[in-house]
Parts: sequence; C-alpha cells; structure tokens
Amino acid sequence: MHGLEIWLSTLLPILICTTVLWAISLKLKNASIIDIFWGLGFIIVFWLTSYQSPHENQFQISLLGAAVTLWGLRLSAHILIRSSGKGEDARYAKFRANAGRSWWWSSLFKVFILQGLLIWMIAAPISITQGAPLQIEPLVYFGFFTWLVGFIFEAGGDLQLARFKSNPKNKGRLLTTGLWSLTRHPNYFGDATQWWGFWLMSLSQYTWWTIFSPVLMTFLLLKFSGVPITEKMMLRDKPDYADYINSVPAFTPNILNIFRSNQ
Repeated sequence: MHGLEIWLSTLLPILICTTVLWAISLKLKNASIIDIFWGLGFIIVFWLTSYQSPHENQFQISLLGAAVTLWGLRLSAHILIRSSGKGEDARYAKFRANAGRSWWWSSLFKVFILQGLLIWMIAAPISITQGAPLQIEPLVYFGFFTWLVGFIFEAGGDLQLARFKSNPKNKGRLLTTGLWSLTRHPNYFGDATQWWGFWLMSLSQYTWWTIFSPVLMTFLLLKFSGVPITEKMMLRDKPDYADYINSVPAFTPNILNIFRSNQ
C-alpha cells in the first residue's frame, strides 16, 4: 500500500476508538478520558501503519516509532496521574452544563469524534512516510535532535511543575525557575517542537505537504487549547502572573534568561 492509502486506512480505527471512549464517558460521566487517550491515539495510528507497511528505511522508521511511542506514553501517563481522583476537567464540565440534555449525543461529535479527526490529521506525516521511500537521511537526524529538544522542554517542564506543586510551601506561589524562566509554557513549546521533529524525521519528496501537521499542532497550542486557556486561568488565580508575563515570553524560550538568572 502507498503512504496515502495507509494513512486513510487508519481513520476508521481511530474513530471507533473515540466512539468507544464516548460510550465509556457517558457511563463515568467524565469526558476528560479523551485527554488521556490523546497521546495513545498517535501511537495506535503509527503502529497500525507500521503493521501494513513494507519498510525500505528500517532505521528511520524505528527511530521515529520510538520517539512517537515515548512521547505518547509519557503524555498519556502524565495526564492520567494529574487528573486521577479530580473528576471531570472544568472545560468539559462547562460544555456539559451548556449543552444540557443534548450533551449525551453532542459530546460524541464536539469532543470525541472531533479529537479523533484531529489525531488522524496530525498523524499524517508519521503514517505516510512509512509507505514513501527516499527519505532524506540528514533530516532524520536533525528531526530527532529537534524532537529531543522538545521532549526535554515538555517532560522537564511537567516534572519541574509537579515537584514544585508537591511542596506545601509553594501553595499559591508561581514557578518561575528552571525551564519556566525561559518560557511561560515549556510544556506547550515542547509539544509543538516535537511535532516539528516528527515532520522532519518523516520528510521526503512525497511527504513535504504534510507540513500542515506541525502547523496545526502549533496553532492549537498557541491559539486554542493550550496557551490562551492557561493564561486566562493563571491571570485569574495568580496575582503576580502579570509581572511574570512582562519578563518571560509566552511560547518561544528566551535563552538570554539563562544568563540573566546567573547574574
């Protein structure tokens, strides 16, 4: 099968998965489970694709598969641990309240099918590359390095924040050190950077057009589901967040802050 055909073949399995999750969410009365599935969904797409593909570039596919799997497992585990015992996320609770009696069916399309389609669309480069020969080898290494930088920012930022919050002395305080001194959202920057890495690792004359994948992921994090929601919440709950905004960029890290913090 060609790369495009393989990618198209993963749409139905992902929609089946999200539909099953929707049914489970109705039983649990918790739509937040779709967030836990987000990272796992990409792993499913990659390995479904891998199963169908005769690989001409085994090293590249193995490296890409390892990066996608590590990213997805870590992210899903992080969200599972973070949300455990806390009930439904406030975003979905608000959607539920606004939808009223129609929530049981509207959530299928507005939450679960929508995110299933997003997973499928964004996964395009990591699927199509497996049926597209002639990858550009230097870009595989550059893409892996880009992914690694993103992974350090996302995983490192999440770890630093978890440790900060675990200390009772930090209750009500704002984390402004470590990776959080370089960007206000190291996790979102890292997530977007990893997808640029995945695209570079997948790049060939047949897959260049899948650049919409990292562009879409970056747009969602910058303008929709990531930075705007968190910024609004932090400005509401943390009085000193406005000062933090004036000294630390929202997304792209300011490396100069490393030297300033050491002065």
